[in-house]
Amino acid sequence: MEDASRALGFSRAKGYDLVRRGEFPCRVVRIGRTTRVVTASLLRVLESGEPEYNGAPAGHYTPS
Repeated sequence: MEDASRALGFSRAKGYDLVRRGEFPCRVVRIGRTTRVVTASLLRVLESGEPEYNGAPAGHYTPS
């Protein structure tokens, strides 16, 4: 999370906040109390600039 957040240009705290809200721009996996960013998703987002939200195809995200 820390490295992915930094690569995307925001702080660790902001990254975790985005995960809690379901708005982190990459796919994440929760394993117990651990949150991991899917590396392939991070690379696609960094390359394309298009967010890839959990459970929602790119372009179909509706904020709550």
